[in-house]
Amino acid sequence: MTERRPIGRRRYLRVTGAALGVLATTPGASGAEEEQRFLVSGRPDVNGVDVLHRLDPIDMAVVRGEESAVSEASSAYARDLSLSYETTIEARETNESATDEPFYRFQWDKRALDVPAAHETTRGEGSRVTVIDTGVDPDHPDLTDAVNEDLSRNLTGDGGDYTDVEIHGTHVSGLVAADDRNERGIVGTAPGTDLVALRVFDESGGANYGDILAAILYSAAIGADVANLSLGTYPVPFDQLEEFHWKALNRATIYASRAGTLLVSAAGDDDADLRRDGPVRSVPTEAAWVLGVSATGPTGFDPATGDAETPAHAPAPGTNYGTNAIDIGAPGGNSNGSLRDWVLSTVPTDHGFDTPYAYLTGTSMAAAQVTGAAALIASTTDYPVPARANVLASALKHAARVPEGYDRAYYGTGFLDVLSALGARDGPQHTGHGPAKRGRRKRHGASANDGRPSVHR
Repeated sequence: MTERRPIGRRRYLRVTGAALGVLATTPGASGAEEEQRFLVSGRPDVNGVDVLHRLDPIDMAVVRGEESAVSEASSAYARDLSLSYETTIEARETNESATDEPFYRFQWDKRALDVPAAHETTRGEGSRVTVIDTGVDPDHPDLTDAVNEDLSRNLTGDGGDYTDVEIHGTHVSGLVAADDRNERGIVGTAPGTDLVALRVFDESGGANYGDILAAILYSAAIGADVANLSLGTYPVPFDQLEEFHWKALNRATIYASRAGTLLVSAAGDDDADLRRDGPVRSVPTEAAWVLGVSATGPTGFDPATGDAETPAHAPAPGTNYGTNAIDIGAPGGNSNGSLRDWVLSTVPTDHGFDTPYAYLTGTSMAAAQVTGAAALIASTTDYPVPARANVLASALKHAARVPEGYDRAYYGTGFLDVLSALGARDGPQHTGHGPAKRGRRKRHGASANDGRPSVHR
């Protein structure tokens, strides 16, 4: 019987606290000041202020100090945002042995994407991916050859290293880069890629906005082709997300894109119509030049035959949707389905499972599928850096098609088609077309100086 353990948490985040940061405020008269984290414009060098991250490409920094000292360092600043996990979910342990039989037959997601056929063209060699998440287990047998330990970082400042403090980052990493040649475990989409783990979650389960910005810029600095962001916060009312934070995020995403790094973001699992959700934002999916990914999943998947009652490209229950927000749909699992309708991947070897593999579900998993596909594309051509992110996004979107009989709102340009994106198939896998994508569109290639960030919701 399959064991079910409530060990995981949804990695789509919720902003905590009543105030999401106050821009250039002054401290009150009563009580002693406390040291806090701030985002500041410029490059502060002031006594009493510790610089945690220098975000030089966007002329900002993340600092810790008393607000009175921070106000001396910069006239434009805001408190850093503290993000926490939204709600608990269950991670389901697999009851099959990774050594007795191959796990690939349980990977309906990779079967639907024809990943082994894609590997006849490339396994992702020469590409680089960052996973901005809870960390990764570098000792996992399916990831030992993928993780670049020299470049991986812990950006939280909690004193630990980049290794996984939970399971989510390792699960995402396995979907991207699990070894397909070690005769055990699972198959990743791009097992030949160079995977860099960037931990932005601390052991208490929180993440700071400034650390995520630092991870995005670090991804660009090390020449990553793709950065995976299976995280976010939604809904954030316009009047609570200060323009200072929003501009900082858009500066970072635009800079990374221009440096050649495609940012892939999970669209979230709130069952929300992002086109008609009112005056709120989704972060970071709604930021400029970020590729938003929705989730799909089957029901009744049978690993023996590969058949299912509903197909792998059917919209997953709970996925966010909206034609002006979602760029592409990809396998993320059916949370209402059986164990095998979820997505199987790697988890840390010290987590207490009989085998270091478990099932999770959500847009986090879907984003990882797209990230792996982008790594395959990046490995096939030496694109000029300024155009690379745009070329990768265009290849993915041009190959995708909306499955016949389904609503475009759940797919944007369509369902992920790895082989067509690689040019390894004559024509796309799916047919059927929805109406043209309308509304405020995200742009991969707009000017950062056009007066406002690209908003797509």
